[in-house]
Amino acid sequence: MHLGPLAALPHWYWEVPYVGKRFPGAVPRGQLGEGANRQFWAYEVLDHFGFAVPDHRSDELWYDTLATRRVGEPEPLDLVLYKGDGDPYGPHVGVWTGDAVAHLCATVGRPIVWPQAQFDARPRYAVRIGFKRATRRLP
Repeated sequence: MHLGPLAALPHWYWEVPYVGKRFPGAVPRGQLGEGANRQFWAYEVLDHFGFAVPDHRSDELWYDTLATRRVGEPEPLDLVLYKGDGDPYGPHVGVWTGDAVAHLCATVGRPIVWPQAQFDARPRYAVRIGFKRATRRLP
């Protein structure tokens, strides 16, 4: 496993604690230090690399076509969504590194990188819903 572009993230991105109530839209962007949920962390990672993803929640991200698009073959920095039943409402969201997924994991309590096999082994992540690529750059 390699981190691809995520190797350039400041070290403190990897120390952000999981805080479920800190989700997109609930707190202003740029405030990771007090914690984040999985989507907020993933969006902040993309912000760091100059991509603009709206504060979408749940299935809003999956159905968005203005700032993201669905892709079949992932590239580093694409968002990846997982859920046990394949429903895009309330998915787990991570960032594709090139051969693995960086994500803020509630059970670990901080960001971590897992290969696909780690997701396959857990029923709550049994279905990879798909990949989304950010199409807008920050001004």
